[in-house]
Amino acid sequence: MRTISTSEITERVRELCISAACRLPPDVAGALKAAFLREESPLGKDVLGQIVENFEIASSEVVPMCQDTGVAVFFVDVGRDAVVAGSLEDAINEGVRRGYTEGYLRKSVCHPITRKNTGDNTPAVIHTRITEGDRLRIRFAPKGAGSENMSRLKMLKPAEGIIGVKNFVVDTVREAGGNPCPPIIVGVGIGGDFEKAAMLAKEALLRPVGEPNPDMEAGAIEKELLDSINSLGIGPMGFGGRVTALSVHIETFPCHIASLPVAVNIQCHADRHKEAVI
Repeated sequence: MRTISTSEITERVRELCISAACRLPPDVAGALKAAFLREESPLGKDVLGQIVENFEIASSEVVPMCQDTGVAVFFVDVGRDAVVAGSLEDAINEGVRRGYTEGYLRKSVCHPITRKNTGDNTPAVIHTRITEGDRLRIRFAPKGAGSENMSRLKMLKPAEGIIGVKNFVVDTVREAGGNPCPPIIVGVGIGGDFEKAAMLAKEALLRPVGEPNPDMEAGAIEKELLDSINSLGIGPMGFGGRVTALSVHIETFPCHIASLPVAVNIQCHADRHKEAVI
């Protein structure tokens, strides 16, 4: 067994919060630069140029690339041979508290009824699972409201099949329009049950942009959906163009014979995701 201290977890989370807000990962930065080269609309191309300039300035000056530094969402894999010397949840929340304070990041978390701000962007949304090994893998994604508010979940009838799934995904993006700050990444969860589909869609956003699902059928649907979405003409920031989405990522899970849950979780062009392994 290997013991992991809560202080180490807190420090790594603090670093992830600041780094994610200020530096886009290479996969997203590369996808945005490639989108700039292929965008046909002059206005859309100009917008993409400004987006690229913005994230380059944010990285060089270590300042947030967007004022909405989001709700702190974590997917944490805990190796069965690892022991956390204390509360994992408390350690992560302390890291968020320090990261958002020391990094001068906007604190957006509030009570859902009173709307009173918690003051430190906690509590974080934490998903944990037990895996093999003795390591702790922390994946972090600050999720802004502009894109999260455009996300949807629907319990389809099994008879609607994959055509119904495709229609729901494209309709969700069409209705979102420019609200989620495109070009977007579209996470799609198919199967499981009500909450599993939503978690699949959220976790799908953590996959490197443009990396296809290894399942050939799911990968083919991703490509078809990306083509359909980019044919909508919404374009960068909703000003029109060919690049509405950078990528579509599908994750699946077996479901009940009488249901077909589908969730669509949209991420803005600032697809901020970072990870650490302890």
